[in-house]
Amino acid sequence: MHIEVIPVEGLPLIHQGDDLAEMICRLVAFEDGDILCLASSVYSKAHGHTRLLDEIVPSVDAERIALKTHEDPRFVQAVLDDTTDVILEEPFILSETVTGHVGVRAGLDHSNVEDGMVVRLPPDPMNAAAGLRDALGAVSGKDVRVIITDTCGRSFRRGQAGVAIGWSGMTAIRDFRGDHDLFGHTLEITEEAVVDEVAGFSNFVMGESNNGIPAVVFRNCPQWAGHDDLHFRRDEDIIREALSKN
Repeated sequence: MHIEVIPVEGLPLIHQGDDLAEMICRLVAFEDGDILCLASSVYSKAHGHTRLLDEIVPSVDAERIALKTHEDPRFVQAVLDDTTDVILEEPFILSETVTGHVGVRAGLDHSNVEDGMVVRLPPDPMNAAAGLRDALGAVSGKDVRVIITDTCGRSFRRGQAGVAIGWSGMTAIRDFRGDHDLFGHTLEITEEAVVDEVAGFSNFVMGESNNGIPAVVFRNCPQWAGHDDLHFRRDEDIIREALSKN
């Protein structure tokens, strides 16, 4: 199996109202089955999921937490506004968003964006991926799978990695349960988070500073069967349970 990885080069800085599907299709000749990974920040900028710090009034909680994290209280308030559950307040805010995604500062970002602006995660990333997939299909005439990515820290390991926050045209998990290994043993627990693996490699291609590559195409990736139950339920998440006890 020969998988081709194609960085989408030449996209300009994105502004609200830009037609991402049209802009990307001018730069890529898609084929059926391609997977497009798109940075969530780019999607959010095009769809206006941004906030101006000058328009945010911090609450008492935001002021209190900002003293611990040494951050702008207005930014902390933006994080709290997109948070359904604060898991940690310090040394950084670790929180859950309405979509079930758990990440540092609710995924809000103020890098690679104009001064004084904060970029939010898409409020409904699954519908965002589905909508972008439909738009790409309408422009290109091809069946393109879509993953919207973000970067996230990892428990027990240093450094960030790309993860999928929304996807369309595939399942998040490749489920091996019931299959057999090389020795004929039945696999009982093996579930592979394929969307995160693809998102992680796309982030390696995109880079984290000034590469200017917010989209990556993967070609010749096989189809797989599985499910979309990517996030642990609270009663399953042993790390979250341990943090709550402390």
